[in-house]
Amino acid sequence: MGEEFQFYYQNESYWISKNQRGFYLTRVSDSYSQSFLTADDLFKNATIDGKSIHNLWDEIDI
Repeated sequence: MGEEFQFYYQNESYWISKNQRGFYLTRVSDSYSQSFLTADDLFKNATIDGKSIHNLWDEIDI
């Protein structure tokens, strides 16, 4: 649906978004983006500071 989810990690803003081509994790400050074919792929393989989103989840602020 093209909806976005914004969150913060260590005072840095990030977006998770989706479009027809895939799912994206984007750091707002410099627009650095990682792309994935599925949401599952994003949550397993997207990284922030070399750590997976899955492992950081308890440290993320929404």
